[in-house]
Amino acid sequence: KKPIPSHVPHQKKTRNRLQMRLLALSPTLLLILLVTLFCRIRVMVASTVCEHNGDSSNDQMSQCKMWNRRISKRQSMQYRIISAEACETMAKRIEEAHPDRFTFHPTKWSKFPDGTDNIEIGGFHPHNLLSGEHVLFLASFHNNDVTMSQFQVIIVLLQSFVESLTIVLPYYPVGTMERVTKEGTVATAATYAHMFGSLPSCGRPTRLMVYDIHTLQNRFYLHGNAVASLQTAIPLLKEKIKLSEIDAIAFPDDGAAKRFSVLFSDMDLEIIICGKTRGEGDTRHIVITDGNAEGKRIVIVDDLVQTGGTLYECGKVLKEAGALSVNAFVTHAVFPKESWKRFALGGDRACFDKFWVTNSIPTVT
Repeated sequence: KKPIPSHVPHQKKTRNRLQMRLLALSPTLLLILLVTLFCRIRVMVASTVCEHNGDSSNDQMSQCKMWNRRISKRQSMQYRIISAEACETMAKRIEEAHPDRFTFHPTKWSKFPDGTDNIEIGGFHPHNLLSGEHVLFLASFHNNDVTMSQFQVIIVLLQSFVESLTIVLPYYPVGTMERVTKEGTVATAATYAHMFGSLPSCGRPTRLMVYDIHTLQNRFYLHGNAVASLQTAIPLLKEKIKLSEIDAIAFPDDGAAKRFSVLFSDMDLEIIICGKTRGEGDTRHIVITDGNAEGKRIVIVDDLVQTGGTLYECGKVLKEAGALSVNAFVTHAVFPKESWKRFALGGDRACFDKFWVTNSIPTVT
């Protein structure tokens, strides 16, 4: 350090000494700031975790406040709705129920004479009303033709300066095709995930909301610009159960039991598990592997139904075991070739007192 000349005024000497002290203390100040910041981060993290100690009530209160703020923010967010043609009724209902939050812009879905798409997306006249807005796209991939058309619309939306894009795809039709046993077979769950992951970016990942996807590992196929947000329709069933005399839940196989039974842990219900056993030759039969159906009012729970053979066999076995009533609930009613008619009154599989489904596939339900 250079000595300060004697001719420098006293005030200037004092200022220089202060500056040197501050420079000398700057590493210490930096360390203090870093420690303070680290402590604040730890406090913020700790406030979101409920620890089972004397301060657990305060932690729970902090967590509740945090979630209330998040919920309040989400509930106040406004969305512009674009929907597939099959979902327009749903879009209108959402707008009517919450006109302060949702605005529906109808889209014209048509074809040129050669069969290619002629689509005019709503919300672009008299100018781009979607720019800077949160957009909700209601999708329905009930066949390959409409799926490709909707992918084209999704790409255009992401290139239209939207703030965010949320795709609501209640039924993921390729969820059962996540693996193959023969070389050369296309695992469409993987190819769909690749298309979603390759979508343009609007600055943040596209949120893909799916209800009761058939295999949970499908979510890990998504990479890049799309993130899966898995939802469930089980709360709808629980509301029905509360208004009924149902006192038991049955699952057609062990996989369904492992997946859904935890969602009923807050209800006093008997859990019954069914499964397949091998008979003579290659035949298989449904049997009750766990639980007692005698005297019970039961609802069978599964994620989807195709032709319903397994559900029917399960219902029949439960009735033979002494169940007073047997009902069924599935989130996705696929029912190819109108196979639902077999479960209707007079059908050869009309063994259920009630058969609950959702409108996740608008072309069927």
